[in-house]
Amino acid sequence: MNQKYPSALLENAVNEFAKLPGIGRKTALRLILHLLRQDDATVDNFSQALVSLKHQVKYCKVCHNICDDEVCSTCQDKSRDSATVCVVENIKEVMAIENTMQYKGLYHVLGGIISPIDGIGPADLEIESLVERISTGGINEVILALSTTMEGDTTNFYIYKKLSPYNVKVSMIARGISIGDEIEYADEVTLGRSILNRTLFNESYRI
Repeated sequence: MNQKYPSALLENAVNEFAKLPGIGRKTALRLILHLLRQDDATVDNFSQALVSLKHQVKYCKVCHNICDDEVCSTCQDKSRDSATVCVVENIKEVMAIENTMQYKGLYHVLGGIISPIDGIGPADLEIESLVERISTGGINEVILALSTTMEGDTTNFYIYKKLSPYNVKVSMIARGISIGDEIEYADEVTLGRSILNRTLFNESYRI
């Protein structure tokens, strides 16, 4: 049974909020009614934050992480280990790993993982830019920190093969992360130990 709304404006807002992942129509309605109870300044600040985010946010030209400038603060940090690069799916994994306070290297954000069923291939990801970073030299180790899913493992293997012509160590986080788990949901202690206890890729997969 279709929900009837007393206002076309309300219905339109519900339709837009319900497009967000994990947000059903009932939750969308509850959020919108909450916003309607707020003062104008609060709602204006909320909407302006979204508009500013969409139009002003940048992606680091080195690692492709979300940032406010051309190069993110992590890549600019001279105290970081620039010879080590951790490859992750998206910004959520960067935040999760940073919260462990166990990793002091740099990152490379792929923007997803290879998933043929979703129509995502290697060309849709920042894999070639990773190869370019390695080819210029100065990087001794690449840590593959992708989710332990079939898609994650497929992406790991593809990257390993692409980097095989270069003199760089390719490792992957230890399997303290259960098979099928998403990196962003791992607790900080487990994730931190998985990074510290990483293993060589070819040893992990017996290539």
